[in-house]
Amino acid sequence: MRICIVAEGCYPYVVGGVSSWINSMIKSFPEMEFIILSIVANRTFRAKFKYELPENVTEVHELYLEDFDWVKKKRGKPLKLNKEEYDALRSLLMNQNVKWTEIFHLFSKKRLCLNQLLMGEDFFMAVRDCYQLRYSEVTFSDFLWTMRSIYLPLFLTLQMDVPKADLYHCVATGYSGILGSMAKERYNCGLLISEHGIYTREREEEIIRAKWVKGIYKSIWIEQFKKMSMLAYHKADAVTSLYAHARELQIELGCPEAKTIVTPNGIDVSRFANVAQENNEPDKIHIGAVLRVTPIKDVKTLIRAFAYAKKRVSNLKLWIMGPTDEDEDYAGECFALVDTLKVQDVVFTGRVNVPDYLGRMDLTILTSISEGQPLTILESYAAHKPVIATDVGNCRGLIYGEDDNFGEAGILTHIMNAEEIAGAMVEMARQKTRREAMGEAGYKRLMAKYKIEDMKATYKKIYRGFED
Repeated sequence: MRICIVAEGCYPYVVGGVSSWINSMIKSFPEMEFIILSIVANRTFRAKFKYELPENVTEVHELYLEDFDWVKKKRGKPLKLNKEEYDALRSLLMNQNVKWTEIFHLFSKKRLCLNQLLMGEDFFMAVRDCYQLRYSEVTFSDFLWTMRSIYLPLFLTLQMDVPKADLYHCVATGYSGILGSMAKERYNCGLLISEHGIYTREREEEIIRAKWVKGIYKSIWIEQFKKMSMLAYHKADAVTSLYAHARELQIELGCPEAKTIVTPNGIDVSRFANVAQENNEPDKIHIGAVLRVTPIKDVKTLIRAFAYAKKRVSNLKLWIMGPTDEDEDYAGECFALVDTLKVQDVVFTGRVNVPDYLGRMDLTILTSISEGQPLTILESYAAHKPVIATDVGNCRGLIYGEDDNFGEAGILTHIMNAEEIAGAMVEMARQKTRREAMGEAGYKRLMAKYKIEDMKATYKKIYRGFED
């Protein structure tokens, strides 16, 4: 079977998280052929892979969402849509009974020039209708240019010549779901959607916090992402999530319940079977943070919390283990914060082989403001280490359990609460017996439910279902 993995903003350009999951999935099925369709911002990412691709990956295709100079003048006759095409375009902009089949057909035409469409009369008229019915309180010229900006990445996605496969496995809804839905329409292939976080909710949270978009335009962007996700949910043959509450959110957002399946993450426990436990600094309490130094991981709160905790427990040491080159400005701010606070014993290791370090840690920590079901927590459990984590995604279920009686495997905190996180560090540092018991509880929870073998068996059954 030929499977197309569709990934947005991750594999194979970013390490950890969803990228690690994709790499692990591909390696778990060496008998199957995989092609990668990766959605990235622009051509600066081209072929800059952070992973050595498994041998069963035969093709990599890239879609660039910022790959069009749409103010550049184009020669040729003005683009004019027929009535059916215009009605489809209008339904898309109005988000009223969107005629997706007609939209797919329109953008499959080789003659379609996005510049002529976005700057042409038909798009102008459809935007004007939308403006007059819903948004007439704002300046029309601003509204028109914003709509062009909103629809450009979607139109670039719709214009892509998607490769043929037996199954499209989209690791999100959004633009990934658009590509999968197009492929299903064109090739009558299977369509599987796997959400690690709930795409619509994550984009909504980002837009609400964003400073670059204001007023009603926040609502328009949010509606755009919901629209794309609804298409993916309804076109998909099956929709997976990592834990029960995520499944509930999918149903709440409009995914047909009968399509939903809970498929927990799984890791290769054998990688951590012989982690080195020796510690060159036995007088220290070592806290490991395995993460990308990016805003979503909220490393600044982690540093502030550690500074507070170290004033109470002087022998703490923080290891921040992960790449610092994905958002160099943010990483620089984190380095500067350590200097400003004059906090000692903070080590930025850069990218590391995690098993080489976990054995030396007394506990690990994750201060993210958004997560799905973090693999780093499962890896910590594989090394018998307890976890401090913020109450996002499935962290609560991983720490306290959902359907077992193994007990607490760490401490849960609120997001962006440096004092509370510091308190959890102090509590862990001062209670060695409890800390070690938590690590064992995490290991038992991992072995009961979150092994790579469990995940492989689940997806093998799903994949085989598409061969019938």
